[in-house]
Amino acid sequence: MSDTQAADLHLAEPVPERVRRFRQEYRASEIPRFYSPTFHLLFTFVGGSLALLASLAQLNAVSVAEWMTVPLAFVYANLAEYFGHRYPMHHPVPGLRLVYKRHAGQHHRYFNQDSMPLEDALDLRAVLFPPLLVIFFFGGFGLPVWLLLNALISANVAWLFIATGLAYFLNYEVLHLFHHLPPRWQARMPGWLQRWSTLHRIHHDPARMTRCNFNISYPLGDWLFRTWEKQ
Repeated sequence: MSDTQAADLHLAEPVPERVRRFRQEYRASEIPRFYSPTFHLLFTFVGGSLALLASLAQLNAVSVAEWMTVPLAFVYANLAEYFGHRYPMHHPVPGLRLVYKRHAGQHHRYFNQDSMPLEDALDLRAVLFPPLLVIFFFGGFGLPVWLLLNALISANVAWLFIATGLAYFLNYEVLHLFHHLPPRWQARMPGWLQRWSTLHRIHHDPARMTRCNFNISYPLGDWLFRTWEKQ
């Protein structure tokens, strides 16, 4: 990210004092000196894209029935996003308290409904999933599912499941990052995408964050479970 782009991240709207104090504390205690926003972006989007392409390269003569893995895996990923966000990210669950701390305890204090945009490239640390957490989830949850599907159904189904999961993850990160860009950047995007950012801003209201708009990407889960609030 160039100096000009980094400078352009500064907000046009003032940051509330309590948020500014928390951001200063977070940057001092949670962002190590060796942290590189550029590496974080490359790991997430270039690394994720390469993993996706590698998964697709494993496919061979996919049948019509096997292609049905894609929509099924998409719905699975959307509901996993919904329930993961609604419960362990907003309520302390034994074994997952670090997830709760990072999300409700840090991300929602770093960005609230009155201070959504990034100020600095270092703020990516508070938006994107940490590389180690990505490796943990795909290794700890993706690999066992791949092994199971490969053994019980077919290699194509296993790779399509992984590829869909990777594509969903990349899409999630793109949309979440967009939701935290300055308004002047968002204004260049399609209206439907700006409306989705409004949904996420509503979710960042401390009084509403545990009850609505848990889908960062497509609001399927919120629609199904009636937690979709547009205003």
